[in-house]
Amino acid sequence: MKPVVRSLLETDLYKFTMWQALLHSHPNTQTEYEFRCRNTPQYPLAELKDEVEQQLDHLCSMSFRAEELDYLRSLRYIKSDFVDFLAVFRFQRKFITVKTDGEALLIHTAGPQVHVMGFEIFVLYIVNELYFRRFDQQAAIEEGRRRLDAKIQQLKEFSKQPALKHPFELSDFGLRRRFSARWHDEVTQRLAQELPQYFKGTSNVYQAWKFGIFPIGTMAHEYMQSFQAFGVRLRDFQKAALEDWVQEYRGDLGIALTDVVGMDAFLADFDLYFAKLFDGLRHDSGDPVEWGEKALTHYAALRIDANTKRLVFSDALNLDKAIALYRHFADRIMTGFGIGTNLTNDVGLPTLNIVMKIVCCNGQSVAKLSDSPGKTMSQDETFLAYLRQVFHHPA
Repeated sequence: MKPVVRSLLETDLYKFTMWQALLHSHPNTQTEYEFRCRNTPQYPLAELKDEVEQQLDHLCSMSFRAEELDYLRSLRYIKSDFVDFLAVFRFQRKFITVKTDGEALLIHTAGPQVHVMGFEIFVLYIVNELYFRRFDQQAAIEEGRRRLDAKIQQLKEFSKQPALKHPFELSDFGLRRRFSARWHDEVTQRLAQELPQYFKGTSNVYQAWKFGIFPIGTMAHEYMQSFQAFGVRLRDFQKAALEDWVQEYRGDLGIALTDVVGMDAFLADFDLYFAKLFDGLRHDSGDPVEWGEKALTHYAALRIDANTKRLVFSDALNLDKAIALYRHFADRIMTGFGIGTNLTNDVGLPTLNIVMKIVCCNGQSVAKLSDSPGKTMSQDETFLAYLRQVFHHPA
């Protein structure tokens, strides 16, 4: 067996930042997460079951190396007690199960959140890489290089155009659905070397450490969703989550995620206090132009100069979309663009749309009400209906 996971550091930065915040504020939380494929693969994912089991066995045998912990400790927002926790941490195989249902692959984790939340990114890129190992690797890499060459040339041509008020900034968000580790390394290194004026970092902490690149990330949906079950009034869960984040990071990691119950409900909670404390907002569902205009209107109503804030776009981006959004917004507000699958798995093969999401926290259903059809995920239709009612979210 060729291991997929090279290092426990090879996960998205926001896994560490959420992990630290939840370890400090809610260390006894019990959660469940479920894997789902949102599209139809070219061959059944159920065929990967035995290989996935072997890869998870390998993952659960790994621990953080001293030099990896030293790197984490060098990040000013990572606290020493969290690194001490990671020094003795190991994934526990008893908390994750793999089954099949016809052609579908079912992966489920259940246990203490601080022991199971880290599985997500590893599970996703394990499944993704095992799936794509069945295709012609060399042909895919050659096509990927041709497409990457075109992207790099496109940005070099873009650099000749008149500059807008704020610079174009691009980051790699493609770990979870990458074609392979080898290809991901090549993409990241080439972008860093050939487009340093545009390429600002990667969500992949292992690559950030290995290649001397800036690590990028703040929070994901699971952090906000967990607060739906933390004993605060449901109507107030977003404010409670944002407040805990502010207290944990004291000005660092200031990009807030907006689409857990929709942009309108988020802005109703994102008052002057939070708007001043957070550096900006991240888009992950719904129409990005409409979303950005709502953000600008909100800042204007609060009499905040939008030029001091940032909008980060990360929903199914490709380079053309990113450039179009930049041209629309960059004279009015700082922007950032996190491109995932269209950077690290653009090799001419149909991609998987796989996710692994929190569905239960402390015995209670949790959910997100996405601004995009098909992204809402919950086991409990009754709770979804209640959540919609509380936040006036359309079905």
